[in-house]
Amino acid sequence: MEIDIFDETESVQKEHSELVHSLISFAGDYLGLAPDTELSITFVGNDRIREINREYRNKDQATDVISFALNDDMEDDFPINLETISGAFPANIGDIIISTDKTAEQAQSYGHSFERELGFLALHGFLHLNGYDHMTEEDEKEMFSLQKEILDAYGLKRDE
Repeated sequence: MEIDIFDETESVQKEHSELVHSLISFAGDYLGLAPDTELSITFVGNDRIREINREYRNKDQATDVISFALNDDMEDDFPINLETISGAFPANIGDIIISTDKTAEQAQSYGHSFERELGFLALHGFLHLNGYDHMTEEDEKEMFSLQKEILDAYGLKRDE
């Protein structure tokens, strides 16, 4: 799996980027994604994620994570017939934007490590890119159960 990580804050520690890369690679294997799957993860601050949230979701507030899935069905999408394209065509599933400011705030608020919160948010965004959501109680139960299962299997359990 190809995971491009960008740090607009220029303050994310190398081990945090490596943790996110490792966890998302693990999650991709866990879900059985094709090896040529691609995605990007960008770390931003609260001001930037607020701008993105306002522009794309009409919510004028900072949030923790936003996912842009490329395989969402949108009315304005231009249909592409992948069968007519010759050669290998990697599957780009989308982009994840994470506020490191919110990550730190929430880690402190929830009483666990920055690493645990960062992993939780990255995986949460990743599951959204793979079609999971929490719009209904049933969907929420499925998504959060899978999220906990993957985090536990990876070894990034919640401090209790």
